[in-house]
Amino acid sequence: MPAAASSPIPAVLVKLGPLDTGRVADLRPYFDSVPDPRSQRGRWYSLTAVLLVCACAVVSGAKSIDELAEWGQRASNALLIAIGIRRHLLRWRRTPSSATIGRVLGAVDGDALDRAVGAYLADRHHAATKPAVTPSASASGRPRVIAVDGKALKGSARLTAVRRHLLSAVTHGTVVTLAQVEVGAKTNETTHFQPLLAPLDLTGTVVTFDALHSVRANISWRVEVKKAHYIAVIKTNQPTAHSQLAALPWRDIAVQHTVSDAGHGRRESRSIKTCSIADELGGIAFPHARLAIRVHRRRKQTGKRETRESVYAVTSLDAHQAGPAALAAAIRGHWGVENSSHHIRDVTFAEDASTVHTGTAPRAMATLRNLAIGVLKTLGADNIAKTTRAIRDEPGRALPILGITKDPYTYGT
Repeated sequence: MPAAASSPIPAVLVKLGPLDTGRVADLRPYFDSVPDPRSQRGRWYSLTAVLLVCACAVVSGAKSIDELAEWGQRASNALLIAIGIRRHLLRWRRTPSSATIGRVLGAVDGDALDRAVGAYLADRHHAATKPAVTPSASASGRPRVIAVDGKALKGSARLTAVRRHLLSAVTHGTVVTLAQVEVGAKTNETTHFQPLLAPLDLTGTVVTFDALHSVRANISWRVEVKKAHYIAVIKTNQPTAHSQLAALPWRDIAVQHTVSDAGHGRRESRSIKTCSIADELGGIAFPHARLAIRVHRRRKQTGKRETRESVYAVTSLDAHQAGPAALAAAIRGHWGVENSSHHIRDVTFAEDASTVHTGTAPRAMATLRNLAIGVLKTLGADNIAKTTRAIRDEPGRALPILGITKDPYTYGT
């Protein structure tokens, strides 16, 4: 049944297009794979139903556990039945309370939930980019690129516990979190690098990361075992590799690609140079390195002096596998993950302000935010804040976005 004429569909939702079953996968089978941590006694709502309430609420812009429960209170009986909420014969229970949701999220297996959401988003990403992407390279000749980056959950810290820290694998372009693990602290990211990427098919994929993950064993494993390429940004905290890259004859190499843009009160230009690394001449302190890269950035903010910076990187790609423009786009895309994923979680979903800290709840909330961002991005949403506000006005619009079509809104928009 289409939306009522008195409630016109917002333009921001029209961009998502028709949400039919052939285009949007059903989230329920993925949540069914998550083990229920609760005992049988006293359990009224299934784990899948509780998680679906949470997922629909976050897609609608919910920021806290209380707001997750409020979505269920606003939803109609038909919507609750569609996601599997059992109705009590005496009407004692209608939808999970905030206390129930808090207990479930605090006890759920974080690894299993991340695997389920990662698998769902990977399938959605594959379906959304299928015409342009193959396992080896896209139609434009550019391989799929994945960034590995960490993020702290600032509000999860307590006097007796440090803040939670998550490490994620995020696609460039259409931003989707394919995998996520909790690492405890930023310094533990290197030991979780291989477990994070091990379940993913990385054949022909380019993985971007910063100097923190530049461990020789991890790089060799990625290239030799996972058959993937890498682009590593090298900073001064790796003095040997950084000095070797800086000492290359960059002055004798012509600029190979330049791009400029303006916006948000600043002008910025970036030029890139590449240099082949000859193993017989000593190479650099990086396994499987083929090209050295220098990106020179000039930035001029309104009312301030121009700043200049040179950033060095190294890659296992040969010159014939990726040109300067593709390399520049990959490096830029790695930096862009901060804006296209972390910034949205912090600003739109108020992740840094969240004080959820019990059990696995902080990680589960972050996973649900990844889910919301991923599904909306794969549908073409370019403003997550506006989209979630439009969905929030009518709870039924959240279901078809997650592939649940047994509700009044077959098309969701």
